[in-house]
Amino acid sequence: MDGNSSRTLADLNPYNGETLTEFKMASKSDLDQAYKSAKLGQREWDKVNPYRRRDILEKAAVYVEQNREDITSIIIEELGGTRLKANFEIGLVIDIIKEAATYPLRMEGKILPSPVDGKENRLYRKPVGVVGVISPFNFPFFLSMKSVAPAIGAGNSVVLKPHEQTPITGGTLLAKIFEEAGVPKGVINVVVTDIEEIGDDFVTHPIPEIISFTGSTAVGRYIGVKAIENFKKPLLELGGNSALIILDDADLDYAVEAATFSRFTHQGQICMSANRILVHRSLYEEFNRKYKEKVSSLKVGDPKDPDTIIGPVMNERQASTLARLIDQGISEGAVPLLKGEITGNLVHPTILTDVSPDMCVAQEELFGPVVSVMPFDSDEEAIELANNTTFGLSGAVHTGSVDRGVQLAQQVETGMIHVNDITINDEPIVAFGGEKNSGIGRLNGEWSLDEFTTMKWISVNHTKRTFPY
Repeated sequence: MDGNSSRTLADLNPYNGETLTEFKMASKSDLDQAYKSAKLGQREWDKVNPYRRRDILEKAAVYVEQNREDITSIIIEELGGTRLKANFEIGLVIDIIKEAATYPLRMEGKILPSPVDGKENRLYRKPVGVVGVISPFNFPFFLSMKSVAPAIGAGNSVVLKPHEQTPITGGTLLAKIFEEAGVPKGVINVVVTDIEEIGDDFVTHPIPEIISFTGSTAVGRYIGVKAIENFKKPLLELGGNSALIILDDADLDYAVEAATFSRFTHQGQICMSANRILVHRSLYEEFNRKYKEKVSSLKVGDPKDPDTIIGPVMNERQASTLARLIDQGISEGAVPLLKGEITGNLVHPTILTDVSPDMCVAQEELFGPVVSVMPFDSDEEAIELANNTTFGLSGAVHTGSVDRGVQLAQQVETGMIHVNDITINDEPIVAFGGEKNSGIGRLNGEWSLDEFTTMKWISVNHTKRTFPY
């Protein structure tokens, strides 16, 4: 249904600028109604037999699989994702829904002893109630579903605000999926709007107990403060400045492949992307030569073309920011091994070498197909360089010795790091989250179940206690 705002949101194709559709935005009163509907819907959802809730979530996963081709087309059209990226994202979505489908049967509690004679302590795992979810534009289908499906699986209802540039993939598509699966009315509510229209109300509204936000660190910091001020738990998955470290005993050809995928998948618009490639000096020149050759072969262009690896960044602001950072990095002394042209939203790959830790391109998140390459002389220096950032989301270490890689990985201040792999990893049963300015909380598996539930203590006294007065 249309929102009550006087403003209209145009949903644009980032590659060719065509208008896909238009939405009449949701107003503050619409948001209020969505939260009230979610509160009523959660009460009904909580009464549904857990086995039935499991079946509904499993049907949602089946629906996604059956409509994979249509969803692929939406991802290509709305956010400029390539077919490769779309299939990758859809696979992640199916996996997280299947994991969430196990939650209704995992809401177990405990009975604990008491120092008081004749008393027992019962702990019940309960849904928190209503969860507010704010999702980004880069992986909107998955990063919306990453909170929505587990929240619903744990017995909550959801109000979802997708990014205004991906209202379908990050919002209305999810509503359609769960409606088709049989989720009762009010359990999932989508508001298509922007901050100019609703201000802080999405976070400060009295009904939601949790605000789950995925996006930039600057916005996440603000949302976290507002949430805590209003006694709501913030779950924050924020930016990254991940380092991919190549030690002197690494398989160099494999490391080149991993470094390419880790940086240029979905135009580098992934929070886990490798912003910095740290290479042992003994391999530095050879790595740069092979890396340039590999990256230069990546096709840039129309995401509809199945051969395209790098499609458009999301908007002109992203492209302009990347252009500014590239120029600033070069002015600070970085050497462009490869400097791609920027045409509209198409940003061709850029590789900056001889980058030092104090340069802007080493400190800021490069949310696009731009990467910094830095040499180091020892494992200790590699650790120091990797940790020289306010972020701590992901990373990777390439080495011929797993033990050496793990030992180094344990010293990198990051929530996730992978030995002889890419920096971009997300699995449905493994804890996902960042350190430092990269976020608060952990999602996936048992950790999502913990985040979206609360433990309620009910004690039972089977005898009469003796009181001191």
